[in-house]
Amino acid sequence: MRARLSLLFFFGYIGFAHSQSPQAVKAVQDYSRTIYPTLDRLYKDLHQTPELSLHEEKTAQKMAAELKALGFQVKEKMGAHGVVGVLMNGPGPTVLIRTDMDALPLEEKTGLPYASKARGVNAAGNEVNIMHACGHDIHMTVFVGTARTLVQLKNQWKGTLVMVAQSAEENGLGADLMLKAGLFDFAPVPDFAIALHDNPFLPAGTIGYREGPFMASVDMMDITVFGEGGHGAAPHTTKDPVVLSAQMVMAFQTVVSRTLNPIDPAVVTVGSIHGGTVHNITPDEVKMQLTLRSYSPEVREKIIESIRRISTSLAQSVGLDNSKMPQISIRDPQTPATVNDPTLTRRLIGVFRTQFGQDKVVEMEPYMVGEDFSRFDMDKKVPICMFWLGTLAPERIQAAKAKGEQLPSLHSPFFAPVPEPTIKTGVTAMSLAALNLFGK
Repeated sequence: MRARLSLLFFFGYIGFAHSQSPQAVKAVQDYSRTIYPTLDRLYKDLHQTPELSLHEEKTAQKMAAELKALGFQVKEKMGAHGVVGVLMNGPGPTVLIRTDMDALPLEEKTGLPYASKARGVNAAGNEVNIMHACGHDIHMTVFVGTARTLVQLKNQWKGTLVMVAQSAEENGLGADLMLKAGLFDFAPVPDFAIALHDNPFLPAGTIGYREGPFMASVDMMDITVFGEGGHGAAPHTTKDPVVLSAQMVMAFQTVVSRTLNPIDPAVVTVGSIHGGTVHNITPDEVKMQLTLRSYSPEVREKIIESIRRISTSLAQSVGLDNSKMPQISIRDPQTPATVNDPTLTRRLIGVFRTQFGQDKVVEMEPYMVGEDFSRFDMDKKVPICMFWLGTLAPERIQAAKAKGEQLPSLHSPFFAPVPEPTIKTGVTAMSLAALNLFGK
């Protein structure tokens, strides 16, 4: 029955794909301008008080307090520090809007007056600096602004609004934890799920989009390379795992270039390699950490199989016996590729083009970064769409191009969105997208 209702809502409202009530548009614009001073304060507070993945306790409390004040039924601590709010507003579709909350272990170097000076303890137990170098503070501010706007305009829509503030996006655990904790026992399964992500290369006031493949799947692989250690001055008496690891790293570079179809996007990166303790001892083992990126299950399996084959073959080539073959493990859960539903994406792009203009809505290439928002498609049962939100002043982008300089990327200590136009555009875009999906 639910599936039939979802289809009725979807096709019944599809005629609104490229239209928006002028009164609703003006109401969203007027209200977003009215509340911006409070959103600016919220953004700067979030920016100065970042928390690492699985430690977002105070951040989650702020998101929960905002939703409770607006009249949402709220559940906290859902999968680590996840927060979900449900607002029922009569019969109609269910729309889920998601934000992430966690920050990164980086020292901010932007020089902003509200720059983060926060510190915390990372997963390895080390004290580190923390900053919102991926812009989740922007995401949360837009999330709150959108919730406020849709509550203010309750007479403009009917349906159920589900607001999800997710922890632990950066380590790929948060969405999986929320789903396993019973997210959709508390909230109804949505007819549509939408999210945004700030983009460090798009001008503020601009929306980026892509139908279909948007972000890649992510695997975190650990490899332990064994050997037979000994004196560094007598390498002939050892089977050196350091040299073996170096051979493996170089051989892994052929996985993408020589085993995959050239038109299939993929990445194999060795991000960490550690072995030995002093200059003159050949160690018994070396540990490596890899990240693997792809867009299809077939390519993913080909990459993994190739790495296993290369690792075993090279270990055998130096005379190691079967008990000392490399040990390979892949962290669970794997992050699936984010694939935007084409029909939903076209529908939202129609709204954005009408609102912001053709030149402010830009088609983007797929990225090889990953996002666990992909899990909210519920194994392809829920149409999802994530879109890019521009963050930089246009003049800064032009100046960088003129000088041939590279702009700071996400995860850079110099990443610094320009708040006002970014947040206002985000709130307007997300609010109008939701109103359209609710059929207004």
